[in-house]
Amino acid sequence: MSAEPKGRFPASGSPAAERTAGGVRTMFDRVAPRYDLTNTVISLGQDRGWRTSAARATRLAPGETAIDVACGTGALTRTLARLEPNAYVIGADFAWEMVRRAPRERGAKVAYLAGDATRLPLPDESADVITIAFGLRNLPDPDAGLREFRRVLRPGGRLVICEFSTPTAPVFSTVYDRYLSKLIPVAAKAVSSDSEAYAYLARSIDAWPDQPGLARRMRRAGFVDVAWRNLTGGVVALHRGMVTG
Repeated sequence: MSAEPKGRFPASGSPAAERTAGGVRTMFDRVAPRYDLTNTVISLGQDRGWRTSAARATRLAPGETAIDVACGTGALTRTLARLEPNAYVIGADFAWEMVRRAPRERGAKVAYLAGDATRLPLPDESADVITIAFGLRNLPDPDAGLREFRRVLRPGGRLVICEFSTPTAPVFSTVYDRYLSKLIPVAAKAVSSDSEAYAYLARSIDAWPDQPGLARRMRRAGFVDVAWRNLTGGVVALHRGMVTG
């Protein structure tokens, strides 16, 4: 498999051109009102299971601190808190409309903040776990985001990335290409508050590296013991890396 952009979509309106910090923030503010519903529809109901798998992959322990970056309305944030009620979980997203709409659960050790993934308002070595689900590919500079996660994690800390990836079966890959180019825009138009935003997201998935490509980027950022596990035939992959002392 190649780590280069797969190029199944037209070059015009490429994700690289669209992915400015201000542009992405504005886009996610616009889709916030129906964000969770749209994600469930376009993932065919798989999104909750993917996030649960990501939360379990952290091996979050009592008393540890987890930062869920690009948290959106807090779906993974709340899943982390439910799986380990005695951990401290912070959801961070630079789209304030997303953070504002995140449900607050009584008694949970959960907080939210508005923060840029490439400049988190957190001290060095202040977290045991960082998660990011379906957000890394939308950063203007994903490699800067990975380096920032490395800065914030303590020695022994874990990074778990849940992201769309490259299907492993050729037949499935053909179906998936058609799904990205045809069905996601149609489904988003039916349920989303901003269907063009989801057309952009389909293009960003298409341009994203495959599983080995993302693993190489994690290693370049300083993570060790990098490995991944495919979900739904490689439509989504969980990447995990650690920080040494």
